[in-house]
Amino acid sequence: MPGTPAADPGARGLIPLPPALARALATGGGAVTAVSAFLAWTWTSAFPGDLTVYGYPGGLQWLVLIAGALTTLLGLSSYGVKGLRWLTPAGADSALRFAALAGFATAWYTVLAISGKLGGLVNLEIGGWIAALATLVALAGALALPFVHPDPEPVDPEDSALDQLRQKGHNQLAVVKAAFVTGTVRPAPKLSSYLEILIIVAALAIGLTVFTYGIGTEYDELFIGFLLTAGLGFAAVAKAGLISRVATITARHRNVTLGGAFAAAAAFPFTQSDDQYATIGVYILIFATVALGLNIVVGLAGLLDLGYVAFLGVGAYAAAMVSGSPSSPFDIHLPFWGAILVGAAASMVFGVLIGAPTLRLRGDYLAIVTLGFGEIFRIAVNNMDGTSGPDITNGSNGISSIPNLKIFGFDFGAEHTILGFTIGRFANYFFLMLLITLIVVVVFRRSGDSRIGRAWIAIREDETAALAMGINGFRVKLIAFALGAALAGLAGTVQAHVTYTVTPEQYQFAHVVPPNSAFLLAAVVLGGMGTISGPLVGAALLYLIPAKLQFLGDYQLLAFGLALVLLMRFRPEGLIPNRRRQLEFHEADPAPSVALGKTGA
Repeated sequence: MPGTPAADPGARGLIPLPPALARALATGGGAVTAVSAFLAWTWTSAFPGDLTVYGYPGGLQWLVLIAGALTTLLGLSSYGVKGLRWLTPAGADSALRFAALAGFATAWYTVLAISGKLGGLVNLEIGGWIAALATLVALAGALALPFVHPDPEPVDPEDSALDQLRQKGHNQLAVVKAAFVTGTVRPAPKLSSYLEILIIVAALAIGLTVFTYGIGTEYDELFIGFLLTAGLGFAAVAKAGLISRVATITARHRNVTLGGAFAAAAAFPFTQSDDQYATIGVYILIFATVALGLNIVVGLAGLLDLGYVAFLGVGAYAAAMVSGSPSSPFDIHLPFWGAILVGAAASMVFGVLIGAPTLRLRGDYLAIVTLGFGEIFRIAVNNMDGTSGPDITNGSNGISSIPNLKIFGFDFGAEHTILGFTIGRFANYFFLMLLITLIVVVVFRRSGDSRIGRAWIAIREDETAALAMGINGFRVKLIAFALGAALAGLAGTVQAHVTYTVTPEQYQFAHVVPPNSAFLLAAVVLGGMGTISGPLVGAALLYLIPAKLQFLGDYQLLAFGLALVLLMRFRPEGLIPNRRRQLEFHEADPAPSVALGKTGA
């Protein structure tokens, strides 16, 4: 089969079946799964989504249809079908396992949900039974495919390819190319610039569609099904190497990608008929912007800050005090530009004041000090009520009745009509926050590519070696701390006007509702430290998932924590990893990739 690495005669799948039969079962099962979505799964519309219609999927059936189609495509690609090989540069077998698992998990969850809600399996129609059986067959076939690990060089098979190159004395460039040497990732064929831009547009459109669908899920069963399909589907696409291939293309057109991403984000409010979803969108942008600022401190400079949410609070309180709130002790009403400068400057000053005496510490000691600062800030603003301390922040009641912003006569609190679409209050703030996010992204990108950005990376990788090379470690770390704090204050300024009120409880270390320091750090690590898109994706997930899992009640954090543990176990470099960190993780511990079938047909 063209492009298929030679299989080890001793290689076996988890289920003892001939490879040809296993591949046929996986591909055929995926096709039947897709067809089953057009059949009725239950006889009554009492189950959400109305799964009683023949010929048109509804609710969870759409997710099963997508998983089945993805399984079929990957199965055909594993046969070497012309045109589909481009989708699987890292091989199709490993991706096929995850795609089949996505279909199986979503279909069986739907079947069990129907049985639980309606009172037994007797409520299933023929479509539900076919979907359950087809996904089981597809998963069995995918798991029966042998785990193939190509090894083109006659060296010790117990060593990873990266270790083999290192033992032979190859330089870092050769180590970086190890994935291509082993056939794990095949070099992408050269495409025209116009075709690459079309691929970027398609990727952004898919991303917008997935996000819009997820944020608009109307009932709990649909959101859980969405998580199963989206999570395992992303794993399948990543295992196929398509994510890396698209990332390579976007790296060649960074400005086009950046502009397209923000154009897609700007289109989001126009896809929603309810301002409720724009509310979630603006809070996600606030969370993402703060996470991106923290990424400068943690991802680039390598400083563990556990009290970062305090800088968000400093910016919010500073802006609230000068924005004309009747609860403010100062009779000042600055325009937005003045308030945003006050918020960013106040956070930067606090960043310098906290960083100057503490940044000579390293590791856990610095983390403890920043955690203390976060708690000191919360307790201090809680006590500044005129009784326990000076009357500045109105204590636990906070500063309320913060007026809506007005910029050049544009009232952000009123509805406006744009291109025939009615844009509500939260959509107005969404566009403003999107502009601020763009500014933060540009600052992060330019800083990371600058001389000071390279100094941050040197400090992160090995501070002792960086100091020996003449880098002023204290100065560059203080700049990172101050810049990260200023960006958090920038977001805090908008947050104060969006929420109308700022209170001490909003800025705790850990809280069920983000943003807080624990969730901000998790967003950076989950998304991918040192990248631009990583914290944005991580923040979106960490805000959206808890907001949609409120029906779990006390078990919400348990489920959320379990998901983080699994993700960090199988993808410790993050969802969108920095290439250097991805290489380091695979050098240090290739076991997770091997366990899930890193390479294959």
